[in-house]
Amino acid sequence: MAVDRVVEDLGLHAPAFRARLQTRGRPYVLLNMVSTADGRATVGGRSGPIGNDADRALFHGLRLAVDAVLAGAGTVRVERYGRLVREESARALRVGRGLAAEPLAGIVSASLALAPDLPLLTDPAARVAVLTPSPASLPGCAADVRYVRTGRPGALDLPAALAELHRSHGVLTLLCEGGPHLNAQLLAAGLVDELFLSLAPTLAGEDPAGEALRIVAGAQLDPPVELELLTVLESGSHLFLRYRLNGAGTDRDPA
Repeated sequence: MAVDRVVEDLGLHAPAFRARLQTRGRPYVLLNMVSTADGRATVGGRSGPIGNDADRALFHGLRLAVDAVLAGAGTVRVERYGRLVREESARALRVGRGLAAEPLAGIVSASLALAPDLPLLTDPAARVAVLTPSPASLPGCAADVRYVRTGRPGALDLPAALAELHRSHGVLTLLCEGGPHLNAQLLAAGLVDELFLSLAPTLAGEDPAGEALRIVAGAQLDPPVELELLTVLESGSHLFLRYRLNGAGTDRDPA
């Protein structure tokens, strides 16, 4: 799979498309997830063991195409998020596309239960936006941390938070990397425009501890969200599916 071509075909950094997004009111949202063939989003509590090299290349390639990357606090903790774009050549590629050298790192956290030793928060070069309803702040962060406070105690207003990212932080395109509960909230609010689903040729079976998640967790989506298949790619028996969410998008597909 030619990841560079996949990312280039997205067209997210095309001037005409970005101009249309200026007046949209919220970012154009991509959701990127990986799943086993029997629907598991995690094995051993993490998503990493499910993917292959092509999946990891797509994971990092999508980060090169967007203004911000969003993840739930649980995902950030478990996956030990650090610098989003580490290689100088990759940062230069983003600058050449008219983007900031690194995407803004967004963390969704209702309670601000984030350890101060999290690599992302200890990096002075990191730009972080914490989406939270809490009036509190994280202590002792070396990173440049800003807060997007919407909603009421314990309940974040996600549509308002994304609108604020768009208005105050110039986020026109946003990549969500989970976890499943955040995915469900975004989908239920109609905030997702495209889904990238990497389907691994793996059967994981049931989790005896009952802790394994699917790519969407929580309340049932009512009505179910319909998808329109845009592309299918294959690498090493892994399938890479790109969907548009029906009714989503700005002037249809950006590519």
